[in-house]
Amino acid sequence: MNPVITVENLSHSFGDHLVLKEITLRIGEGEIFGLLGPSGAGKTTLINILTGQLAQTEGLAELLGKDTRKLTEREHRQIGTMLDNAGLYERLSAYENLSFYADIYHLSRGTVCDLLKRFGLYEARKTPVAKLSKGMTNRLSLARALMNDAKVLFLDEPTSGLDPATMREIHAVLKEQKERGATIFLTTHNMFEAQSLCDKVALLSEGSLLEYASPADICKKYNRLNRIEISFTDGKKVSLENNGQAASLLKEYLEHSQIETIHSTEPTLETVFIELTGKGLD
Repeated sequence: MNPVITVENLSHSFGDHLVLKEITLRIGEGEIFGLLGPSGAGKTTLINILTGQLAQTEGLAELLGKDTRKLTEREHRQIGTMLDNAGLYERLSAYENLSFYADIYHLSRGTVCDLLKRFGLYEARKTPVAKLSKGMTNRLSLARALMNDAKVLFLDEPTSGLDPATMREIHAVLKEQKERGATIFLTTHNMFEAQSLCDKVALLSEGSLLEYASPADICKKYNRLNRIEISFTDGKKVSLENNGQAASLLKEYLEHSQIETIHSTEPTLETVFIELTGKGLD
């Protein structure tokens, strides 16, 4: 299967400042890909290159088999974006915003109403965007990104600042998009979100990719301790090496109903990122 997004040895500079350094990625159809890194790591620059808004200094970037520096209206109609600027007009109502884009995509007003209902915004359809909550604005921006049934979605921190319930709603929508075959390019600071949602992730720091694999494989690679932490019903704790001897002890503890909790020590994406860079994502 040909990749939907191909990036090979891509670098980009703003003047003398190198912001992306020899990036290589291949993202397939129906894949949720997460680009993780702190502010200033180069995430938005890479999205701008992949969507044809910026030409890279060096290397190759292809979207749907086409050089991103040569994207036509045909390719752009197959892209959905939810970026920092949201693409929404604050003085217009939720309905008017979606109607504006519906006209561009030659969609009916019925489609607009269906989207507003699907994202729980129908009751607020006459409300100007400037008066919507953060969560409602995010949902409206995502609805706009999805309205043309895009083959590729670029979502720049779609759940930033949202409450857990709204975050779950957006995750459910993204999984639906994956099931219909859409490719999703997601940036996030939320390591839990990336670990639970993404098929593959890349850890980006100061313009360089530190790791690129599935969340499970990255965590497994850095599982240096490989231990089992046990808390007993009497309050005591013990740490065991994950080996045959531990299995015998566990069997004994379980037979005597002594165990309250068991935890393995594999790292999270966040602890891996901190180990590699010495700093967190915020």
